[in-house]
Amino acid sequence: MKPRKIGTYAGFLLLSLAVGGAAALVTARGLPYYDQMEKPWFSPPDAVFSVVWTILYVLMGIGMARVWRSGAPSRNRALRVFLLQLGVNFFWTVWFFGLHKYLPAFLWLVLLVFLVAEMARRFSLADKLAGRMQIPYLLWGIFAAALNLGVWLLNR
Repeated sequence: MKPRKIGTYAGFLLLSLAVGGAAALVTARGLPYYDQMEKPWFSPPDAVFSVVWTILYVLMGIGMARVWRSGAPSRNRALRVFLLQLGVNFFWTVWFFGLHKYLPAFLWLVLLVFLVAEMARRFSLADKLAGRMQIPYLLWGIFAAALNLGVWLLNR
């Protein structure tokens, strides 16, 4: 792989994983409170979350790198949606784990699901595989929204 290509992949991977790392710090502070909450029956074990989110952040970064390397005219729009969803993704963690505001977090997560769908669509315009790589993120976002809603309903 050429150094320039490696730099593109490394840059987008590091950006995605840095947002994930920052979110993990906020999550870690809120976990003691979250662990005391009543959770829906379909809530997976805590260990699943870090594994899934790491994979999703890697797929986001690789997908964005593929789009950027494609040189497609739509790549700047894809980059804007990518950056916006990363910000919304991080601030969901603040709403949910930092502030314990579960209804606003749910509404924020609905926004994130729409942004992920738009990101996948925009990625697909430049690189079909990059768009398909976002399907797990979209599905996880829908699952997370159901889980978030369940936490709010069970603990209000």
